[in-house]
Amino acid sequence: MMRWLIAFAVGISASATLIAQENSPTDLDFFEKRVRPVLVQRCFECHSTKTEKLKGGLLLDSREGIFAGGDSGPAAVNGDLEKSLIVQAIRYDGDTQMPPAGKLPEAEIALLTEWVRRGLPFPSASAVKSTRKQIDIAEGKKHWAFRPLQNGVIAPLSLVLRIENERQSKAIQSGADTPHSRAKGRIDSFVHATQYARGLSSSVEASRATLIRRVTFDLLGLPPTMDEMREFLADESPDAYDRLIERLLADPRFAERWARTWLDLARYCDIGESWRTGEGQPWLYRDWVVRAMNEDLPFHEFVRQQLATDLLPNQRPEDAAALGFLGLSPSYWKELKLDHNVIKQVVAEEWEERIEAIGGTFLGLTLACARCHDHKFDPITQQDYYGLAGVLASIKIDDVPIIRSDLARRAADARTQIKDAQGQLDKLLKEPKPADDATHEAKAKAAESAKQIEVLKTKIAELQTTPHLNTPVAFGVTEAAMHVLPDGPNRTKIEYKPSEPQNVAMQIRGNAANPGAVVSRRFVSVLSPNEPTTFTNGSGRLELANALVTDAAPLVARVIVNRIWAHHFGRGLVATPSNFGTQGEKPTHPELLDDLATRFIEHGWSLKWLHREITLSATYRQRSADGRYSKSSERSDLDRQPSAFGQQSSADPDNVWLARMPVRKLDVEAWRDAMLVATGEMDRRIRGEPQELSDNANTRRTIYGLVRRRELSDLLRLHDFPDPVSHSGSRMLTTTPLQQLFVLNSSFMQARAAAFARGVQAERPNDLAAQIAFAYERLFQRDPTNNERATGIEFLKASQADGLALDAAWKQYAQALLASNELQFVD
Repeated sequence: MMRWLIAFAVGISASATLIAQENSPTDLDFFEKRVRPVLVQRCFECHSTKTEKLKGGLLLDSREGIFAGGDSGPAAVNGDLEKSLIVQAIRYDGDTQMPPAGKLPEAEIALLTEWVRRGLPFPSASAVKSTRKQIDIAEGKKHWAFRPLQNGVIAPLSLVLRIENERQSKAIQSGADTPHSRAKGRIDSFVHATQYARGLSSSVEASRATLIRRVTFDLLGLPPTMDEMREFLADESPDAYDRLIERLLADPRFAERWARTWLDLARYCDIGESWRTGEGQPWLYRDWVVRAMNEDLPFHEFVRQQLATDLLPNQRPEDAAALGFLGLSPSYWKELKLDHNVIKQVVAEEWEERIEAIGGTFLGLTLACARCHDHKFDPITQQDYYGLAGVLASIKIDDVPIIRSDLARRAADARTQIKDAQGQLDKLLKEPKPADDATHEAKAKAAESAKQIEVLKTKIAELQTTPHLNTPVAFGVTEAAMHVLPDGPNRTKIEYKPSEPQNVAMQIRGNAANPGAVVSRRFVSVLSPNEPTTFTNGSGRLELANALVTDAAPLVARVIVNRIWAHHFGRGLVATPSNFGTQGEKPTHPELLDDLATRFIEHGWSLKWLHREITLSATYRQRSADGRYSKSSERSDLDRQPSAFGQQSSADPDNVWLARMPVRKLDVEAWRDAMLVATGEMDRRIRGEPQELSDNANTRRTIYGLVRRRELSDLLRLHDFPDPVSHSGSRMLTTTPLQQLFVLNSSFMQARAAAFARGVQAERPNDLAAQIAFAYERLFQRDPTNNERATGIEFLKASQADGLALDAAWKQYAQALLASNELQFVD
């Protein structure tokens, strides 16, 4: 019976596993950054079109050559690792062992194996050929993402938009209910015009019940309460929805929801590498992001503070936590018993990761692809890369105080003295006590030790009264250049030189032991109005931050506008949110993107303005295709759509042209938080230290759950949480068998089901129908259908007839409801 009920409630969804298309931007990025350098260093000497004597008739410098193979046959079989000769050869599994001089390091074997598993993504010969010439920066600036924002509408949309506006005016005058009469603002004009040009039209507005649930989840990451639902449905004033949006934007929980989306980009974690030193608390950065979102800190200031808040005037001491964007960067182990050139290579890997994070997060560009050579596809030069690398080479990951500097110095000095005194005290306490027949000298020494112990205890007690003694410090950066130096044969030492910034040399083919010309610290050429200006203010962090929000302001605005849009609609106007380069997707609505970006800047870079503008639009307020995760029999907005709607769905199955609102799966944070709200267990405290998500007693919002960089909890790992080792531009939400097993077997789900069952029975005792109605109110903010009510009663009574106690039956039923698609998806 339980198995049947779970299947009824959950409905095993088709797996959302997506097969990557050949040469996707992500795969090409993986190839250029990771695979090509290995092929160049290890393989091309014998297996490329440039080699003087081709070995084995095998070419590895094109995908076609790999599949064509050489004397031993095709080097790879698409999708089959075990049958791919290239994998066998590098593993030394068969007669052919490559390279013959010695087996590759395990990391490189894993890298090449992953490349084969992905289908050997490789740029086409024409694409590579076109990028081998010297980059033309002037020509590169013509790319749509690098152009200035367009003021007004540009052709060819202008004519269509004019027609759309005329149709809209006529529809409003006639009082007809059409897409044109439903338009709420500029967003809708652009969207409707684009639909009109393709023979499509937008869907009708969703019901008010659907809207409040949708927008509350979107803005707060939580469901509305039943009281909030009833109040909104009863409010018939024309501005009821507008006031709902204002209430949600002013709610402190808004920042908890949207801070988490930023933390994905910043590769945030609470526990990083074991070799990290210092007392910095990562959660202070998370809390700073939450506070900044609540205060609606202008986005350009949000950017500047994360890169250089310590260099800005009139900053609050607590804003130093913003430097966690850089301070929490992944670090790599530096074994000082190795040659200094090996350690230089490790440091270069750290620069690359940080440049990738800065470029992907703020600019939507794969800047790190220019480390070994000019970017293969975008107008980014190797000089651009090392101009930025010099900035990162001039800073040190370090603890930074979040209180006034004089107070911080006093507290730090007190902590040092306490540590020293405690060490002395521990040593004295371990000394053996003299025996009764000990010598006079031994007894005198023991007496002196006793006096010292008392002095040390008194000193420690006094020091512990120091103001702000235990105020935590944040992870951040300070101005100090790292120098990797030889320290004898096969040994290395690392020295930091405070306030002595350095320029770095280009590394030929990314090899730190093969330096080229030194490049001055500066910004990216294609984003600079003229020749990039050399950074001269310390490391250049502040100049870099300023360049991002001035010279690159159009691109930065486009990127963040696109990210916010993607979170609301499930897909960005640009489908590759961290790749606005030539290999990324082009915008589906370029004029809309530019219009929103322009007005976003005009409205003071306000993220809350952007959320308001999007959620008030008729485009956002449309109904979804069929309300598949809600109950159509008893909800007015889920009547069958006209046949024309089905035709539109077929014409635009991916909803690129926004003729309906997509049904979206909740991310793991919103799903877990919704369960805690439904069970009445949620701890609503804002900010503070993280707690283990594996602890079933942890009922705080998921944003406050402990995130380990190298070992995610089962909850996060199974539910598409991004890997915090690198920048993550978007999540790929899936439905997998392992997720269903988590729902059935995890102690977390069982604990929530038990709490939910107890609460429902306590609230509505001795009445199964009332209990089921209350359960649906708490979970879905609606009444159950007749069929749902009857099914629930049938299951509970049948379970009792089978000898199961009502409490146990309710727990099983609650677990099924908590696992239902309606709780995991939002219309």
